[in-house]
Amino acid sequence: MIEKKADIGVFGGSGFYAFLENVEEMAVETPYGAPSDKVAIGNIGGKNVAFMPRHGLNHQLPPHMINYRANLYAMKSLGVERIIGPCASGSLQPEIRPGMFVICDQFIDRTSARRDTFYDGPISTHVSAADPYCRTMRDLTYDIAKEQGIPVVNGGTVVVIQGPRFSTRAESKWFSSNGWEVINMTQYPEAYLARELEMCYLNISLITDYDVGLEGMADIPPVSHEEVVKVFTENNDKLRDLLFALIPKLPEERDCLCFNALEGARF
Repeated sequence: MIEKKADIGVFGGSGFYAFLENVEEMAVETPYGAPSDKVAIGNIGGKNVAFMPRHGLNHQLPPHMINYRANLYAMKSLGVERIIGPCASGSLQPEIRPGMFVICDQFIDRTSARRDTFYDGPISTHVSAADPYCRTMRDLTYDIAKEQGIPVVNGGTVVVIQGPRFSTRAESKWFSSNGWEVINMTQYPEAYLARELEMCYLNISLITDYDVGLEGMADIPPVSHEEVVKVFTENNDKLRDLLFALIPKLPEERDCLCFNALEGARF
């Protein structure tokens, strides 16, 4: 392990750490290969924060090509105990509107062939994913978002698709009919790998679109990459303000289920 450099890690777009001062960039090696990019370390409200662009600095890595294990291991090796994972997401329900934030508490994995565990043997290790997102971080984030006037929902299920293609209409209708709120391409295995490393994980889904449109809402066109980027960019300032208020308020001690996830997980 490297000497402790940060307490909190953030995965996201390059627009976030452009606002940090006195940034130190580090290249981190891992047993799982190269992470998406260098890690930028700065300070927010007295707390050291490690930032990594999930898709690489130039957004060169599509969701199915991200080395999630290397990214999470790199954060862990820097001493990070909490991960914040904002992401652009589509809505599957009419009441979840573009421009809203959803703080997810569950995921549905619809990906395939992703390297999604650190524990390939020889010791059998089965880490619970019953509640994959940190409740302490979720509740605090929700309270701060409400104070800032951000339209936000505390709790929701994100269905994670493989990518890079978007959903068919039939798939999207199926996801919606199950009551799932959000669709995304990167939350799995990112959130679960954090749990395997006993790190807290927070998702903030920035709703950019209505996926392929919703039943009874024929005037809404299917999602396009251009629309996702447009709405995500509009939300960046709100996200930055939220994180800059949240990070200094995160408690020093962790009293959640995340920090001892390996207890009882091994045979």
